[in-house]
Amino acid sequence: MEDLFVIVGGGLAGAMAAQTLREEGFAGRITVLCAEDHRPYERPPLSKAYLSGSADRESVFVHPDGWYAEHDVTLLAGVRATAVDPQAHTVATSDGSLLRYTKLLLATGSTPRPLPAAGADLDGVHYLRTVADADSLAPRLVEGARVVVVGGGWIGLEVAAAARAAKADVTVVETAAMPLQRVLGREVARVFVDLHEANGVRVISGASVRELLGSGRVETVKLTDGTQLAADLVVVGIGAQPNLELAVDAGLDVGDGVLADASLRTSDPDIFAAGDVAAAEHPMLGRRVRVEHWANARHSGVAAAKAMLGQPVRYDRVPYFYTDQYTSHPSIGMEYAGWALPGEYDEVVFRGDPAVRPDASPEFIAFWLKGGCVLAGMNVNVWDVQENIQALVRAGYAGKQVDPKKLSDPDVPLSELVP
Repeated sequence: MEDLFVIVGGGLAGAMAAQTLREEGFAGRITVLCAEDHRPYERPPLSKAYLSGSADRESVFVHPDGWYAEHDVTLLAGVRATAVDPQAHTVATSDGSLLRYTKLLLATGSTPRPLPAAGADLDGVHYLRTVADADSLAPRLVEGARVVVVGGGWIGLEVAAAARAAKADVTVVETAAMPLQRVLGREVARVFVDLHEANGVRVISGASVRELLGSGRVETVKLTDGTQLAADLVVVGIGAQPNLELAVDAGLDVGDGVLADASLRTSDPDIFAAGDVAAAEHPMLGRRVRVEHWANARHSGVAAAKAMLGQPVRYDRVPYFYTDQYTSHPSIGMEYAGWALPGEYDEVVFRGDPAVRPDASPEFIAFWLKGGCVLAGMNVNVWDVQENIQALVRAGYAGKQVDPKKLSDPDVPLSELVP
């Protein structure tokens, strides 16, 4: 009987899974369900190069046009999975089809959290998750436009940078004490606040949106403290929630994502999960994590495909993400590797100067330590150091300590500190 592998989700994780299955010699049938009317694409450019107009639409796609047909992969664009029956091994779809599977991959991604405020349905309120979202938003980022970004996470700050590059008037509203504090902690989040303020962004921290006002179209953002911000458009970036509906209805174990083991297998032995939707056991971290970044989508799709083929898989890649914000001084290009949530580390060690200056971009590496062990590292405008940073993180999670003084000394090569 022919093997039938179905991939639900047309993002990077699903695309990499399909590619890997063929590269590993799988000769059975592969069907990819892609809810959008496009072949799978990568999302980071949507808030970076594509949004700013420095990259064209073709550049965002994972594979060139024709790849799926050439590799005998059935791509059903504009078709959603509506139900999964694990007992019957079938997937019902929005076009009325019923697909049988021997192995199934859930790569359904996540959906932006809606703004819980009156007026959030007014015209001029944008989210950024899809190509269509970027196509709608980009033409409105123009000189003089009054842009209010609600949420100071990665998406919000990248949109703010793109809007400022277009000479828009930008205000960022963040509920925490400062943008990115929940991710980076106070010490490093301060760098990003300084960066955006140096580029002319107004940052309002410790504030929430009460309501959006306007006659059919948003005109004013009213905060809970009574502050009113004039707005021609509002971009909401307050996080994302995993798309769990299929998994829940199928009876799979879920939490903050579809629960999976270190091989990305769910509570059903023939169903796997990858990308944003997967909350997988991480052997290095010793906990279950759900990672909403490009590198995880890319690599977990590969790992899940190999596991679907019965290969031994232990998905333990060091969590990694990156951002690029602004193109002239001061600007930041950075890479982050590891896992160090606020409250889980006891010191941050800087190698280099994190100060933001109007005429120069900061160049430094930050390390998050607990008990002398490196839990995470972030290189800012310093390159070709990720291999050593990730090695230090792996060593740190294995309980190996490093001298903080040597870690902060740029004259000591990082390679000499790797145990």
